[in-house]
Amino acid sequence: MIKAGLLVKLIAKPGKEYDLAEFLKSALPLAQDESETINWYAFRVSESTFGIFDTFPGDEGRNAHLAGKIAEALMANAPHLLALEPTIEHVEILASK
Repeated sequence: MIKAGLLVKLIAKPGKEYDLAEFLKSALPLAQDESETINWYAFRVSESTFGIFDTFPGDEGRNAHLAGKIAEALMANAPHLLALEPTIEHVEILASK
């Protein structure tokens, strides 16, 4: 059962929108390697606003993800790609299909 999630909001620096989109696309294999990451979505809301939404069986999987390779790569590239610090929200999954 899916019980935990993360909602991450990312704002690209001007001129870095393409680079951020490509970075997010390149993270898919890392997410696929995480056994407790049930769903992982990278998405675009507007020209400069992007996000990640992922789900986990519980807090252990979510915490492992936050300490994993995607988070590490995101934080390493944040000064180059992001206009603001990422907004990371922990969410509780109430229902899913």
